[in-house]
Amino acid sequence: MQTQTHTTTDRHGYSLRFSPFEANYLLLATSQMYGLAGGGSLFLLEQNANATATDGQSLGELCRLEWSDGLFDVAWCPYAADIAATASGDGSLQIWCGLDGESAANQQTPKQPLICLQEHKNEVYSLDWGEKWNYHTLLSASWDCTLKLWDCNRQNSITTFVGHNDLIYGAKFSPLIANLFASVSTDGHLNLWNSLDFAGKPLMSIEAHASEALSCDWSHFDRNVLVTGGSDGLIRGWDLRKMRTHVFELYSGEFAVRRLACSPHSAAVLASANYDFTTRIWNLECGESAQEINDQHTEFVCGVDWNPHRIHQLGDCGWDSLANVYTPQCLSGELAA
Repeated sequence: MQTQTHTTTDRHGYSLRFSPFEANYLLLATSQMYGLAGGGSLFLLEQNANATATDGQSLGELCRLEWSDGLFDVAWCPYAADIAATASGDGSLQIWCGLDGESAANQQTPKQPLICLQEHKNEVYSLDWGEKWNYHTLLSASWDCTLKLWDCNRQNSITTFVGHNDLIYGAKFSPLIANLFASVSTDGHLNLWNSLDFAGKPLMSIEAHASEALSCDWSHFDRNVLVTGGSDGLIRGWDLRKMRTHVFELYSGEFAVRRLACSPHSAAVLASANYDFTTRIWNLECGESAQEINDQHTEFVCGVDWNPHRIHQLGDCGWDSLANVYTPQCLSGELAA
């Protein structure tokens, strides 16, 4: 399996995102001291397009931006190729610009964020930049038990959403239903929200996991399907038409599922980043067991993302300061076919 890697010495990976515009670019959000203290760094990385299966080449570091607190998530702007947002441990969101190869090569990437949005009272652990219907809005999820919707043209939030009783770990806009987003919390609940409801109350709240719910993602193919992952090691699938119980369940082991990513290339495929130091590939058409377990990390795996430009190409990052980009072996046969 060809793997391109990058090591972020003294910085521990939390989130990795491929560019929606450029096939070779990805962003990596990291923190010092495992996110418990110190600052954070945002890396713009570039794949080596000429790497071969035996090279083991490194991802190129185009630029590195620093923030005074840990960075826990990152999201590319869906309408500008050089802009991205990060979520920080100081309760703020940062909007960065100049995140492109030309600016980085000419050392023209600004070292300070274009905008800093500060309202949350505790760590911001997740953010999502709206696409299609919500392209101008940012969604943030915080350990202050609230979510906020931001208009990027303003310095203050549009709406604050209240409905969880504990730390919120993740929130995602639906890619197929306008103004709908989901969130998960350590209260174990999955909440569904209407971004146009300025009262900020959930449309629905269900107990998705008996323990902490840490991640959620939406199918890119079926507008009714989303998945959640919890500290119980379970991945559960949900159907908006029958939310009384989950429609499928996968068991990844005794350790937590930290992040989930539904494939944009196959309706049945998803990836999970796990606290047992593994990244797992699942195919719902092939049963309830993981089709592949990648153990390239030596610490918690916290970030995972699919490259929208390259079929089945995956990236992951973890607390061991490693970021990897590769195509899982279980999916390589589909490329050959």
